[in-house]
Amino acid sequence: MVRVQEGLKLRNSSSPTITMSARALNAILPQISTAPYEAHQKARTFASRYNKSGQYDIAIDVLFQSARELLKTGQPGSGVDLGGFMLDVYDTKGEKVTPESRGRLTQLIALTGAEGGWRQTLIQKSIAWSAKHGEYPTGDPELHHYVGELLFKEGQYDIAEQHLLASGTRDSARLLADAFLQWAGSGAANFGLFALRGTIPYLQNGSILAAKAFIKQFAKGLPASILSTATSVPVSDSDEVIMTSESLVNFSQLAVVTCQRAQGDKSKVPRESWVRLCGTYQSRGGPLALPEVRRSLGEIATLYFAIPPPRGAAANPFGDIMSSLLGGGMGGPSAPAPRRTLTPAGQGNAGLD
Repeated sequence: MVRVQEGLKLRNSSSPTITMSARALNAILPQISTAPYEAHQKARTFASRYNKSGQYDIAIDVLFQSARELLKTGQPGSGVDLGGFMLDVYDTKGEKVTPESRGRLTQLIALTGAEGGWRQTLIQKSIAWSAKHGEYPTGDPELHHYVGELLFKEGQYDIAEQHLLASGTRDSARLLADAFLQWAGSGAANFGLFALRGTIPYLQNGSILAAKAFIKQFAKGLPASILSTATSVPVSDSDEVIMTSESLVNFSQLAVVTCQRAQGDKSKVPRESWVRLCGTYQSRGGPLALPEVRRSLGEIATLYFAIPPPRGAAANPFGDIMSSLLGGGMGGPSAPAPRRTLTPAGQGNAGLD
């Protein structure tokens, strides 16, 4: 799990990069408390010079330390501007996502604060860089998790949701469950809808481990009024589901179990179980019978059980097909849904912990 202090191991004072950047910083940092605008301009000037001469590490060090000190003194505009410039240098250099490069960003994001739109600007640019120079097309999972956790602690559940879903790690899934439990408990909606809201996107993205982590954490955290009548039903030698009075919670748990079985059992049994499960719960009406959700379940059926989509089925133009029903999501009307594939345990987002 990423922390503010994560992995940022600055070079010792004998490093040539630190020695050279110190000359610039000695002219910048003393001015920050008394003349922040002038300090900001000096940092840009020095960094531009180093960047143009290909001395990228020196430019990065100057920009990072200057931005950090400006943010500490309550100058979010100037601090974020230098942080954005640092990301431009990252891009020019081809800086890969590492604990050190990520750690600089998490420090700056933490120091920016929630007021205004400065932090969101820095977050968006950081995620875009990590998508370009990391292994994951939706952005670095650890960076997404850090941002999601930060927003969750501030009670910004809807924005945190986007990052925790994009992270796809089991830690992020458990945190999303906690966020949804708090959100639903505040009267925002019923618990069953939130169970779907976490389970279906993870399954759609092939993140079976994240889906399982989410629904297990969510089910066991339900209020006593729901759990008082719940019964535990074994589904394997080492696993069970908590059958509650919330039909959508029950469906979500059984959907994850059925999809997980399909990964190890290539017979028709899981496929037939999936068809029966969906048929049984959709026959009761409610959210599972809505076109948006039926389309989502159809995508899951194709991904896990090789069930072909209905002929003439229109592609969902929203990317995240849950957005229409439940709100949130990473997609938009102009964002086509990416081709999804299953992620084996231990690989990709689903295997990260």
